[in-house]
Amino acid sequence: MIHTTSRVLVSDLRQHLGRTVSISGWVNTLRLERKMQFVLVRDHTGTAQVTHKRDDSELENQLEHVTTESAVRISGRVVDNPIVKLGGLEIIPEAVEVLNWAETPLPIDEHTGMEQRLDWRFLDVRKRPTAQLLFVVQTTMEQGMREYAYGQGCTEMHTPKLMGTASESGAEVFKLGYFDRAAYLAQSPQFFKQMAIAAGIDRVFEIGPVFRAEPSFTSRHATEFTGIDIELAWIDGVEDVMAFEEQMLAHALGKVAEVHGEAIEETFGMMVRVPETPFPRITMAKAQEILRATGWDPEGVKEDLDPEGERGIAAYIKEQTGHEFVFITHYPTSIRPFYHMRPADRPDLTLSFDLLWKGLEITTGAQREHRHAKLLKQAADKDTNTEAMQEYLNSFRYGCPPHCGLGMGLGRVLMIMLGLESIREATFLFRGPHRLTP
Repeated sequence: MIHTTSRVLVSDLRQHLGRTVSISGWVNTLRLERKMQFVLVRDHTGTAQVTHKRDDSELENQLEHVTTESAVRISGRVVDNPIVKLGGLEIIPEAVEVLNWAETPLPIDEHTGMEQRLDWRFLDVRKRPTAQLLFVVQTTMEQGMREYAYGQGCTEMHTPKLMGTASESGAEVFKLGYFDRAAYLAQSPQFFKQMAIAAGIDRVFEIGPVFRAEPSFTSRHATEFTGIDIELAWIDGVEDVMAFEEQMLAHALGKVAEVHGEAIEETFGMMVRVPETPFPRITMAKAQEILRATGWDPEGVKEDLDPEGERGIAAYIKEQTGHEFVFITHYPTSIRPFYHMRPADRPDLTLSFDLLWKGLEITTGAQREHRHAKLLKQAADKDTNTEAMQEYLNSFRYGCPPHCGLGMGLGRVLMIMLGLESIREATFLFRGPHRLTP
């Protein structure tokens, strides 16, 4: 066993010029020439060149036979070499320890397609700095959202992901065995965060897994994803949660731009812009009117916006206002859940919204109907079976305050921010209708 100094990260090598250090990482590439051996070693902060002049030593033999992606620990002296592109530094090795040999050949390379890369996701992420940067950015994005939510007095909750009854209609839920009965994976923390409001927790915040049994194969759908959920009590109206979301996104994107803006532009070719607030708002009716004037939905039968419609209205708003975000408001009752509040003068509409970013929906939200009698009537209007929802409905029988909330998909936010083609790339281990492994 080699006894060396503490591990030094590749990004910190310049601080150790002229000293002997120990680096740990993976063999990125090998260039084995007649007189020299060049080994590039990569850790999560960068890549360093190890340069060894052949001398018939054991060290030469180790470098000669090490394989790409083997985990190694190398100790050696850090020296200046301006012709080395990797920071103008190289390491003259004194000892090499192979911690774990990588088999050859590797199952993926730079030409491998996405589906096969997903089969070997640990290697895919490890070999590609772009993938590693994504998860660093994700961490900062979540940190920014939490900072804003905490600053606004939110309590972070952890709601159950196992449910005794299928929420709402029961479509789109995964059923599983639970001892001697059936259980369901939560397709949303919706009912539970409303219960928290009824429990006197005025502002609820959660980041957690969400499950949707949708047989969708699009670039933006997953059967399991990370949701960001907000619920606010004692509100004056749905605008309260819309204002909360736009401020939270502006704060989080500002943090990402500050910490990773340069790296994102260099790696992904995307500029992280901090959006101005307030975001534009447009009613669903107005959005459809604008789109139909351009030939969208010529039969005039679509109640909701399809992906083409979302892209179209986002392009219109961008042209008119210069803004990448837009709230679509006042969705018809027919395409919204029974618990969305309806305006007293327009029972055919709901006080609800979707938030689009660059033409892709990232959020659905609404003011909730908090009055028990009205909630039961709206459920009956939509032929919703309420027998299995008694615990949820009980939350509204004893003074539940007015409240509103939203659910946002973290993967979609990352996908748009970094210009990725598919949510598969914005997820560590993707789950879809045909993918349950690795």
